[in-house]
Amino acid sequence: MNTRTRPTAALARFGQGLGAALERLSLRERRAVVAAAWVVGLGLLWWLALAPALSTLRQAPERHARLDTQLAQMQQLAASAEQLRSLNSSPPPGRAATLRALEQYTSQLGGTAQVSVQGDRASVNFRGTAPEALSQWLNQMRVNARLLPVQAQLQQQANPAGWSGNLVLAGPGLQSDER
Repeated sequence: MNTRTRPTAALARFGQGLGAALERLSLRERRAVVAAAWVVGLGLLWWLALAPALSTLRQAPERHARLDTQLAQMQQLAASAEQLRSLNSSPPPGRAATLRALEQYTSQLGGTAQVSVQGDRASVNFRGTAPEALSQWLNQMRVNARLLPVQAQLQQQANPAGWSGNLVLAGPGLQSDER
């Protein structure tokens, strides 16, 4: 016997048995069984096909917004990486240009920071520097002066609101021009 005919034969026997059982019922009972089968069938259709699709449609705007946010973040990171890649292809600024940039960007913090340079390191003391201003300043140091923090001792202050402490920066621009 072929294995492909077994499920078909079993299904045919089931259908014959079901048909015989329905023939034994009265007309009203047959209608009730058919109506119950329709209700069960429609319930299964809803549970297996329609409800998941409707759930997906309801969640689509939220997922779309979340993905748009992630895409914007990825594009911002890609632009930042491209900017850094282009900076790395150019020679680092000289010591004088780095010191000018350090002084210029630090003066924009409005007197909440002081710079002292010792050799190839710059130490910056902060007193109540606003978090947004500190973040911008760090980005300017990294991108424009090509200085990176090598040591940080910062504490968040409540009054005045902001960051206080010491940050040590180093980079190729702070090395002496006599190479």
